[in-house]
Amino acid sequence: MRLPVPGPRDVLGALEKGADQLDALFGAIPRVLALVDQAEVLLQRAAAAVDKVEMVSGRAAEVVTRTTGVVDAAEAQVGRLTALLDALEPSLTRLQPTLQALADTTHPDEVAALVRLVDHLPELTSRVEEEVLPIMATLGTVAPDVHDLLTVSRELNDMLAKLPGVGRIKRRIDEEQGEDRTTATVRD
Repeated sequence: MRLPVPGPRDVLGALEKGADQLDALFGAIPRVLALVDQAEVLLQRAAAAVDKVEMVSGRAAEVVTRTTGVVDAAEAQVGRLTALLDALEPSLTRLQPTLQALADTTHPDEVAALVRLVDHLPELTSRVEEEVLPIMATLGTVAPDVHDLLTVSRELNDMLAKLPGVGRIKRRIDEEQGEDRTTATVRD
């Protein structure tokens, strides 16, 4: 398609055709200048659009690079998780019924109590190590002493039993203890 902009041949042809054509030709000059101005504006807008496209393209390339890094890291983590899950799967499969029963039967209050117990474990451990274990270590040496004490108490009992009047006192104590037990049973 040919543009309506006159070329040198048109000018010569117009001169040949006469003054009417020359007037028409001069009338077309402002339209040609307006078209050139519009073309310049369009070129500026096109250059700005190309600049924006290049900027967006650069940012997109950065995003693609970062995304590739994230995907690579995720693939490595997925590989580690896959190996871990493959290793744990038999145990988890065997534990599943137990875990389900635990989940079905555990009350939130029990979980809260367990959390409190775990919170107290450091103090309990410290006290067991500092107070209970030393006492337990001495229990081996206490047993013979307790046995000796029991022997002496039996001998003392035998000696007291031989004293006159002790039999009556013993019967009275047994009767009082029997009454105390009966009274305690009635109260309960």
